[in-house]
Amino acid sequence: MASSTVRVAAVQLASSSDTEANIRHAIEGTLSAVASGATYVQLPEYFNYRGPTSRYLEVAESIPGPTTARLAEVAASNNITLHVGSMLERSPDPSRSYNTSVVIAPSGEIVATYRKGHLFDINVPGEVEQHESRNIAPGDRLVITDAPGFALGLSVCFDLRFTEMYRRLASHGAAVLAVPSSFAVATGRVHWEVLLRARAIENHAYVIAAAQAGTTAEGIASFGHSMIIGPWGEVLAESDVDGEDVLIATIDTREVDRRRSQIAVLALQRPDLYRSLPEPGGDE
Repeated sequence: MASSTVRVAAVQLASSSDTEANIRHAIEGTLSAVASGATYVQLPEYFNYRGPTSRYLEVAESIPGPTTARLAEVAASNNITLHVGSMLERSPDPSRSYNTSVVIAPSGEIVATYRKGHLFDINVPGEVEQHESRNIAPGDRLVITDAPGFALGLSVCFDLRFTEMYRRLASHGAAVLAVPSSFAVATGRVHWEVLLRARAIENHAYVIAAAQAGTTAEGIASFGHSMIIGPWGEVLAESDVDGEDVLIATIDTREVDRRRSQIAVLALQRPDLYRSLPEPGGDE
């Protein structure tokens, strides 16, 4: 009988504008996770480049491409699922790239890609202003993939604020929700843990959130505080290091089934009730 438990890892990085150093650190963190027994390893958003947007088009690659090929070797040689949190992918738009998650199977094969759908266009006066859509083209589809031991729903960073997305992923079978991130410090202090635990609780799913941490030479600051959360909202692992770290936890898909049977939020949804209000901007 196949085991219901999986050893998982969230690798926290402090990436810079040096892509080669970033890839090296990511591989080192991955191998550290493997040494601790992890068979699923997640990297953060923008894992191989956290630098000025002026270089995004230069750094962006095709997928598959040279960076995913290097990581595929790591996945295959260690028999793990390696979730490349996100990286810049070339797009048909000559002025913008995609921000793309890549899931690599233990065979070394790319089994899923997800292009970040909700882009970080915000303005909190005096705290943080950013317009990701100026340099990033949005994706247009949700993605669930089968990792050994569980169904994995993909998302990236700012997606975290859009509850509808995660409910749809859970309703279509995702037992683990991936949230690789480079969360802003100003909003991370007050929203990061609350939102991650909410997504876990409301869907009775595991949430794995590998994050960027620290401040780059160019002044790009990320909140860090990578987390692994259980389907009852319990914190299984979290980082308090403002730099590189590796979190390890054991997840059990039977716990997802157990909690969803106790409070059957997916089965008790009322789409007919929700449709009693028209879509915003739509006809009555």
